[in-house]
Formats: sequence, C-alpha cells, structure tokens
Amino acid sequence: MTDHRSPDTRFRTSLLEENDGPAINPTDNRTMGDIIAARFSRRGFLKGSLAVSAIAATVGPLAMIAADDARAAEGSAFKFDELEAGIDDKHHVAPGYDADVLLRWGDPLFADSPEFDPTKQSAEAQARQFGYNNDYVGYIAIDGSAEHGLLVVNHEYTNPHLMFPGIVSIVEKDGKKKAEVAPLSKEQVDVEMAAHGGTIVEIRKEGGKWQVVRDGKRNRRITSTTEMALSGPVAGHDRVKTNADPSGTKVFGTFNNCAGGVTPWGTYVMAEENIHGYFSGELPEGHKEAANYKRLGIPEGAYEWGAHYDRFNLAKEPNEPNRFGWIVEVDVNDPNSTPRKRTAMGRFKHEGAESIVAKDGRVVFYLGDDERFDYVYKFVTKGAFNANDHAANKDLLDEGTLHVAKFAEDGTVDWLPIVFGQGPLTAENGFGSQADVLIETRRAADLLGATKMDRPEDIQPNGVNGKVYVMLTNNSKRKADQVDAANPRAENAFGHIIEITETNGDFTATKGKWEVLLKCGDPAVADVGATFSTATTANGWFGMPDNCAVDSAGRLWVATDGQGPKATGRTDGLWAVDTEGAARATSKLFFRVPIGAEMCGPLFAPDDQTAFVAVQHPGDGGEDWEGFGRPSYYEDLSTRWPDFKPEMPVRPSVVAITKQGGGKIAV
Repeated sequence: MTDHRSPDTRFRTSLLEENDGPAINPTDNRTMGDIIAARFSRRGFLKGSLAVSAIAATVGPLAMIAADDARAAEGSAFKFDELEAGIDDKHHVAPGYDADVLLRWGDPLFADSPEFDPTKQSAEAQARQFGYNNDYVGYIAIDGSAEHGLLVVNHEYTNPHLMFPGIVSIVEKDGKKKAEVAPLSKEQVDVEMAAHGGTIVEIRKEGGKWQVVRDGKRNRRITSTTEMALSGPVAGHDRVKTNADPSGTKVFGTFNNCAGGVTPWGTYVMAEENIHGYFSGELPEGHKEAANYKRLGIPEGAYEWGAHYDRFNLAKEPNEPNRFGWIVEVDVNDPNSTPRKRTAMGRFKHEGAESIVAKDGRVVFYLGDDERFDYVYKFVTKGAFNANDHAANKDLLDEGTLHVAKFAEDGTVDWLPIVFGQGPLTAENGFGSQADVLIETRRAADLLGATKMDRPEDIQPNGVNGKVYVMLTNNSKRKADQVDAANPRAENAFGHIIEITETNGDFTATKGKWEVLLKCGDPAVADVGATFSTATTANGWFGMPDNCAVDSAGRLWVATDGQGPKATGRTDGLWAVDTEGAARATSKLFFRVPIGAEMCGPLFAPDDQTAFVAVQHPGDGGEDWEGFGRPSYYEDLSTRWPDFKPEMPVRPSVVAITKQGGGKIAV
C-alpha cells in the first residue's frame, strides 16, 4: 500500500509486512498493467463487468441504473444485511451473526500451558501458547465432522513494539515526535522466535459455540526453532549446507508464514514469505550468492535475530537464507513428525498454497510471490492423489513441475514450465541443476519472460465453477507513464482481482484465459476507475484484496490488507463478492476489524455454518480514527482489542463467526 503516514511513526517490522521497499525485479518483462491496458484499449470498449464503473453511475438514465441495481441485488448469491463500513477500536459483523474470539495471542494450548502474562513472557511459555499475528487459518475434520476438527493457523511475524512493555520511547526532534525502539534482549528475541511458526489445535463446537480442546492429542506448536527436513531436488545441495548442517538436509524452524493451505490428503502447508527481514550482516566479498540474495532483498535486517544467533548473520552463515522461502508440509496426525520443506515447489516470497485435484488425479497448487512486479505460479504434482491410501500421498510434493504465468493481450495465459535444461534455464545462464533453478526461482522466471504482477497474494481455485481467483493487492511503485484509461493507475493503491479459466476446465493445463473480475477502490471517485457493479453500496466497495476463500457453494469471499483512515476511510474486513450472472462484481461488507488490523484467513467450515477469520496486528500503525500520525505501541495503543483491559496489550486473535440461531452463513 502507499504509506500515507510519517515514517517517524512507523516501526520496522510493520514496514516489512507491508513490503513497500524498492522494486527489486530488474527485468523489462511486461507488467500486468501494460497488458491489461493494451488488451482493452485495443478492444475499444469494455465488456461485461468491466463496463460497469463509477462513471456509468453519472451518465445515462437513472431508470436504467435502478433496473441494473435491482437485477444485481436479486441475483446475488449472498443473503445478509450489509455491515456499515467505518473505523473504531472494535470488530463488527453483519446483523444476525455472532463473532466470538476463539484464540488470542498467548492463550494456552496444552493442559500444562501457563496462562498468558504479558509482563513475564518467556520463550518456554510462548512455545506452549498460541503464537503471534495469526494469518492463514485451515480446518482438518476429525472423523469427517464439520463440528470437530483441527484448526491450523500460521503465525506470520511479530511486532515487538506491541508485544513488549518498556521498549518504545517518544522523543522530539526538529519539532516532530519520533518513536525509538530499544534493542531487544536475547530473551525477547527468543520470545519472538517462539511466537512465529504455526499452531495445530483441536477444536469442537458445543452448544453452537466453538471451544479449544486443550488436552487434544494432536495439539502442537511449530516455531522458528522446530527441526525440519529439506526434501525434493534441493535437499543436500552445496548451496544449502551450513556449519550447523553440513548435510544440507536439516533446517531449524520456519518463519514469516503468511497464507498457506490444507492438502487433499489432510496435511497442513505453510508458506514462507518475507524471509529477507530476518537476515543481517554482509556476505563475504565476491560471494556467489550476492545476486541471488539481492533479487530477494536479503539482507533487510528488520529483526535483530542476527545479533544473537550466527545463522541469521550472513557474514557467518552465508548459505542460511537459501534454506528459507519454501513451502513447508506438516503431518498434523503425528505431533512428533518432522515438517518437510518441499523444495520442488520453488523458493520465493510465498503467499499461500491453495490446491485442487485435477481431472486426472494430479494435484495443482496455486502460488503467489508477494512482491510488487513479481509473479504468479502453479505447481502440478507428478503423481496422482490416492484418496484411499494416505501413505501413497506422503511425498507427492517432492516431484512435479513448477510453472510461472505469462499473460497476453488477447486474454490468454501461458503457464511456462520452470525446468532445468529447457529454454534459458541452462548452464550458460548459471544454472547447474534443477536445484539451482529452484533456489533462484525468481531469476528463472525472469529469464522465461513471466508477467510482472501488482503484488500477487492469495490465489484460490474454485472447484464449483472451475475458475481461479488471483488477488493482486496493489502496486504503489507503478509510474504515471503506465497509466491507461482502462487500467492500472499510477501508484495503484487499490489492486485488482484476476479471474483465470484453465483450458477445458483442466487445472493442469499449460494454457488458459484471463479476465479482470474487479478493479478495486472507491467507485465514487471517477479517477480511481473501480469496476464494482452499480448495485455495490458505499459500504460494499473495498481496496487492497489480499486473502480470499471459496465456500462449499463456490462463492468468493475477499479479505483486505491496507485500508485505514487516510487510505480508504475504513478498516480492513471481509467482503462477499458475486462472480456470476447479473450480480457479477457486486460486493457486500460482512465483517470488519479494529483499527490498525489486517483481515486474514478467511476459512469456512465444511458445512458453511462457521467462518473463521484471523485479525492480525490490531492496533498497529501510526494513525488512529481520531487523529492521524500518532504512533501506537504497548503503553499507548490505539486499541486494546480484544480484552479491553488496561493491563492487557492488544492481541491478534482468531474469530469464529456463526449465524444466530444456526444455519449456513449468508444463505
């Protein structure tokens, strides 16, 4: 997002999560904005949902507009009274629904877990408690039940200024107030490391309300120190060997786990995203990884882990970053199992790994690289999913083909295989094996001429209508000379949603078609060029699409990241978006988060009677709804959600939304 706040009120970990650093894609590959503009300017007019814009509401007979509104409203797949957009320190849900906090940062997960005490935190306690900044949420049924299962949750990153008392000081320099953060102690860094990773916890619905089962036999915390195995083509390669692991097969921990997925065979996959922020120090002069790390923005040094642990210091362990940026698979049925980093799926800033079983039984995973001007990928397993033999699926993710998307002006998309020896992926370009190609996935995609996207995040295949939805959050680095009346805007703050239709409905296809489902932003501002239907209300539009979900009826739900007082005049939230018929491109607000928070998840239980959402980094940022530019930190928070107790800090939490009286959501 475009950061409207003074840098003096922003904290380094917050800026890392927004990923608003300099563009690091060095290629002249075409951007998605260039392609959309060329495609639709060549047509001379926009069809279908793209023809609907804010300008359309100001021209033409009012009767026609009213008729269009009525048709769209009548054809909507969503039946609920819309929530009013706004900003305050609480969460809000549509009328007729309950939104109950299920899990908070620090909540005990085991029978012997200590209660949360924010003034006496320790790594040992945190490793037995719910972690920080919950992001992806998944559900794995126990015995096929929609009311008893395992909740799997990623803990993406930490905000020490919100977590720890006494580390922030406000000083005045040149007439401006500035927030300064004291260096963290080793003990505080250890708490951070334990607060990263993921949670697996048994939950049960009783009397219409969800409860945590603290003595669940499969409950587990995964952290930045959990032992993991590298598997697939990169395992054992010289470029992943370190002093601590000369074999190149054993990694300790995972971090910056953003979105993720649950596989058809019931395992939990975690996507490692902004890994660059955890490394500091300098590579030895002339080191062969210099270009590789530059392409990923390593080292960024937002975290202080390198001051206490050699493996995060490039001068001491130059290969360590190559061991991160992967997809991690966890067997939830065995809390003692070793998670595996599945290197065949590529190394980049992964946002999610949602999957679908194709017609021939192979499994397709869609993967976004969350950086401005980076790419959209999909991975197709070599083997087929066996629903009757769990063990047969154990290593499906170690063999397959990774592809990167190249979008064309004629509305087609090519999925280009990223395979050593094919095209430019040869020794002449510095690749010695498939392992090299995967370690440098971004550079391989550069050479293949992939399309530079506007920060691709969650990508969701829809098994009901056969489409694939790509969330493009924004691109504040887009220049004015790329603007076209039909699409992407200079400093594209509001993002897009792309809809892909794979050839013949085959998700393994190497060709497909694409369309813009939505250009986001306020449709009342003509210059924004948003394309919501005219039936979308002032509460229904949104910007910065990030995570998404498709419920069992095939309906699309979109969560946002980056809205706020100055950017949009509303907090982030969850919107229901119609994708079919007369209601296509109509959006309705269902849930919104407190000030400073991002909307993560979302996830629908198998019976669609619960929506789980993750409220991440509430109270973060340098603005509140009463006055802009104020830093928010432990002692002076913009909200104390969800406890609202003076002795408790703000706490990222998972919320369970249910319909009052029971029943399916939005039906």
